[in-house]
Amino acid sequence: LDDAGIERVCLIDATPIGANIRSTIATYSEVMDDLRRSFGRHCSSVGLPYRTGDFSYNTGSLRCPECDGTGRISLDVQFLPDVDMVCPECSGSRYRREAYGIGHGIGYSLPEIMSMTVEKACSALRDLRKVSSRLRTLSDLGLGYLTLGESTTALSGGEAQRLKLASEMGRPQEGTLFVFDEPTIGLHPL
Repeated sequence: LDDAGIERVCLIDATPIGANIRSTIATYSEVMDDLRRSFGRHCSSVGLPYRTGDFSYNTGSLRCPECDGTGRISLDVQFLPDVDMVCPECSGSRYRREAYGIGHGIGYSLPEIMSMTVEKACSALRDLRKVSSRLRTLSDLGLGYLTLGESTTALSGGEAQRLKLASEMGRPQEGTLFVFDEPTIGLHPL
C-alpha cells in the first residue's frame, strides 16, 4: 500500500461502537472533552472551585453518586433478571444537582447541554468554535436528531457508521483509504 501512497486504512462499517455504557455521542465525537475544558476555564475565571476533571461523569466530583455517572441503576430482583432503570436521583443526566447551578457564558449547564439534540447544541454552542465545528459535522451527516448524552450502545448500525465517519472528518485525510461497508445503508443522502 505504501507504493500507492496509502499510509492508513480506515474501515467505516455499521458494527456497534462498543459495549461501554459510559460512551455517548459527546464523548465519542470528542465534544465532551472540549466542553469540560470550557467549563473548567469558566469556573477558574469566576472563582468557582471546580476544574475540568470535576465535569467528568466518569470520575468527576459532579457526577451523580447514586448511579456513579451512568445515568442508570440496576435493581437486583430476587429469582428474576435484574431490572435496569433510569437513575431516580439524576433522572438520567449523570450529574448531581450542583452541576445544574454551574452556568457558563453560553447560558446552559453541562447537564442541560448533554440533554440537547446535536442540532440544538449547534445553535446554543456556536460561540465555542471547536465544539460547534464538530457538532456541525454530525448534523451534516444526518445525526442532528441525536442527543449529546445518548449512549453509543443504543445507536443503530447506520447511526454508528455515520458517527465513525464524523470522527474521521476532523483528522488529516492525506494518505488515508476509507473502506465503507454497505456505503448506501444509513448514510445521509447528501
